[in-house]
Amino acid sequence: MECLNIGYFDGPMNCCRMQTDFHFIMEPLSREEADYPLAFIITIHKELEMFVRLLRAIYAPQNIYCIHVDVKAPENYKTSVRRLAGCFPNVFLASVSERVTYAGFSRLKADMNCMEDLLKSAVKWKKVINLCGQDFPIKSNLELIRYMQGAEWRDINMTPGVKQPEYMQHRTQMQHMEVIGDYVASKGQGHRKDPPPHNLQIYFGTAYYSLTRAFVEYVFKSSVAKDLLEWSKDTYSPDEHYWVTLNHVKGRYVRDICIYGTEDIPWIIEKNSMFANKFESTVAPEALDCLEQWHRHKVLQQAMVPIQSTWQLAMEVNISSAITVG
Repeated sequence: MECLNIGYFDGPMNCCRMQTDFHFIMEPLSREEADYPLAFIITIHKELEMFVRLLRAIYAPQNIYCIHVDVKAPENYKTSVRRLAGCFPNVFLASVSERVTYAGFSRLKADMNCMEDLLKSAVKWKKVINLCGQDFPIKSNLELIRYMQGAEWRDINMTPGVKQPEYMQHRTQMQHMEVIGDYVASKGQGHRKDPPPHNLQIYFGTAYYSLTRAFVEYVFKSSVAKDLLEWSKDTYSPDEHYWVTLNHVKGRYVRDICIYGTEDIPWIIEKNSMFANKFESTVAPEALDCLEQWHRHKVLQQAMVPIQSTWQLAMEVNISSAITVG
């Protein structure tokens, strides 16, 4: 069994060799893709191997990638991610990192930190997609842009959600307190919140999205967006209402995010989803191996440029032994 050099992340990187050995595709596979750059936000805190496999699956040189590494992550993990990002001109770490709390405002802020950085980038990306480190793509980059440029979704955000169900209303009607990096708790019945600003109807949905560049610019310029953000600071899981609520001020929402079991790989492939959540390299790794091989095969089949041998995933490569933090 061929093993990758475990020294990649221990010191200065040989970037050209890493890109080759890790099978990154280093040129646009079509003019259509080159003309429609995407932005990605990836929030991570663990499983370096899973992150590398996700990044190489979605990587294209015309796109841009903001990586938010949780402040709580081990220092050697942060160093490894920073060294990896340093090998690509279009991959960078967020300029401001948050100590992320599950269901806390800090989770929403992590995405917004990356969005602010992405707007400053020289890359004129068209839409931004957010992911976590345990996601994996179902569609190729070409399929993503064709899907998002289709008549149904052109210039439209994908922010799935519904009017906030009654059983969820406590999340935004009661004040909550975030114990940074630990948990979020209600302050109790005596701490009800004021109504949402601007008489907004609160919607509830997933924290995942695909947003237009114009919408992201609106988020940072609009007084409505700023006021809703301030109001959301002491709510529970604000990332599950902020994007979808704002989208109803400007547009409409669609789609649910695919959550799968490892035994459902054939079903996942048949679905018309963009990404699947979630994978862990230590749990049913063969499922991820299978999906990764299937995805890369599809990507290369769709390519409109000559295929380089290094772009093909080597079945015998033991990625786990190569991506060791420390």
